[in-house]
Amino acid sequence: MGDIVRRGRRGFSLIELMLVVAIAIIIGSMATINFMTAVKNSRVNTAYQTTMMSLRRARQGAIDERCLYVVTFTAPRTILTQKISGGVTTTVTTDTLPFDIQFRAEPGIPNTATTTPDKFGTGSNAIDFAVDYGGAGTVVYFNPDGSATDASSRINNGVVYMVRRGELNTSRAVSVFGATGRIKGWRLDVPASGTKVWMAN
Repeated sequence: MGDIVRRGRRGFSLIELMLVVAIAIIIGSMATINFMTAVKNSRVNTAYQTTMMSLRRARQGAIDERCLYVVTFTAPRTILTQKISGGVTTTVTTDTLPFDIQFRAEPGIPNTATTTPDKFGTGSNAIDFAVDYGGAGTVVYFNPDGSATDASSRINNGVVYMVRRGELNTSRAVSVFGATGRIKGWRLDVPASGTKVWMAN
């Protein structure tokens, strides 16, 4: 009877405890990796949304206030929005991309005139406006009619790319169609095998 009682009170062995701890560590590590991946992805999306919204706000501001709005992109991650009204220029907002995302044409993105977002430029410049006049422009002027022009009042088609450096699959882009001021978002589809292609976001 005493032996039966002693066996019933027996606790976990050291091996069993070590096994439980090892499983807990593995599960914790997997959760941490998944969490960090989600956080990194959210920063890519934040950069994309910041760029998209800066352009959209400027265009809408130009239409609503019947004046010029100017958006200036400065690598690696700054967007300056200004308003020009009555000959006076005032700063509206200064936006900054997350620390690990930058305006960059990551090596490996499609780089021909037919494979870029909206077929603007060749994917060689991270900030590539005024593509019909040599490209590499960094400034977009939005007019009261919603159109986008350059500093010389020429239609300003172009695209801006952003990415986490070294991670091609995080590539995003925003294009501007000058004649109408249409703003469109893109993400790069990077299949394991096959052709990389920009997909409308």
